[in-house]
Amino acid sequence: MIIHTVKKGDTIYSISKQYGLSPAYIESINNMPNPDNLIVGQSVLLLFPDVIHTVMAGDSLFSISQMYSTTVKEILRNNPLLSKSSALTPGQQIVISFTGQHELNKNIIVNAYTYANLTSDYLKTVLPYLTYITSFTYGINEDGSLIAVEDNDIISLAKIYGVSPLMHLSTLTNEGVFSNELAGRILTNPALQEIIAENVLNEIKLKGYDGLDIDFEFLPPENKNEYAKFVTILREKLNKEGYIVIVALAPKTSSDQKGILYEGHDYEKLGKAANLSFVMTYEWGYTYGPPMAVSPIESVKNVLDYALSEINPEKILMGIPSYGYNWTLPYIKGDSMAVSISTNEAIETALKYKSDIYFDTFSKTPYFYYTDEEGRIHNVWFEDALSIYEKLKLIYEYNIAGCGYWNLERPFTQNWMILNYMYNIL
Repeated sequence: MIIHTVKKGDTIYSISKQYGLSPAYIESINNMPNPDNLIVGQSVLLLFPDVIHTVMAGDSLFSISQMYSTTVKEILRNNPLLSKSSALTPGQQIVISFTGQHELNKNIIVNAYTYANLTSDYLKTVLPYLTYITSFTYGINEDGSLIAVEDNDIISLAKIYGVSPLMHLSTLTNEGVFSNELAGRILTNPALQEIIAENVLNEIKLKGYDGLDIDFEFLPPENKNEYAKFVTILREKLNKEGYIVIVALAPKTSSDQKGILYEGHDYEKLGKAANLSFVMTYEWGYTYGPPMAVSPIESVKNVLDYALSEINPEKILMGIPSYGYNWTLPYIKGDSMAVSISTNEAIETALKYKSDIYFDTFSKTPYFYYTDEEGRIHNVWFEDALSIYEKLKLIYEYNIAGCGYWNLERPFTQNWMILNYMYNIL
């Protein structure tokens, strides 16, 4: 695997000649928005096929998988265009494996959060790379009844691809904020907790989920012990029925870290309470904050260092963002609001304004500046192949269980190809 950084004068054709790969193939594994006009600083992923199968009449993905002792899901992972059209034609070339693929020899769990409105055509392109998919989010009424998510189509499609759908439970309100008032009422009322736990179990059975992801955020510190007990209740009830429980954790760096985002999450207790812990290692750069990387590598490491001091590494999933932000300068605290942006949108913006892309060596994240039609200066921070590779390396370096993505709303083919190249996805 090589991640090529575009230099002045590079074209998709010159890169293809340099590395002996066809332009169409390079485009397919990168899902480039600008193959005919590359930008200086843009990251281009290069994977080198090791075993290739040429389709013959009568071949199917299943027969090909049997021929090479692999799986249909692995073939789909190695050939992203197949998910858009699984119809095979004689003479078509299918990548069975890449040179150096899975050299780390590490199995990992991959979870990803999604909204229920994603199309089935798009979901088919990402499901091969997942262990779990989690629809955001069930809410909770005052009486412990649940506010459901209409995600039956996601559940059905996930099961076709061998991916386990998870129920997501939070205290998010209709206004889009986490209610610590509701959380407090739940966590100080054992009878209400039992009602919720029973409703969760019934909903999991009814809808066909394979487990629960629980996400109570902005908890007052006085509720932290009760929250761990509630997660324990859920895990014990659900595990008896064969279901898994994941708990989402704020990105802490110490047990006594101040702030309402952090004080209600006790890493040691919650790590023991749930089967897996999803550490939300992103949003340092956020909508209302100053321009910076969403997930700076050193900040991620600091959180993982602390997490490993409190939680078994085999129970930790590292959070990975699939988005960036576009800030209009100057940043004014309390007034400025960044716009969320995908990798391809960032590339298209840089192309539109003829802005070179730079790579910050401290945060390991790409960024650029541009001036819009109204004369306003913008600063964009986003994720690309190189920044994702730097993050994914941490799974091996820290020997943790895997990762989780927030969220599937924005396509990011480079990410999935690198993930699949590096690790064996369970």
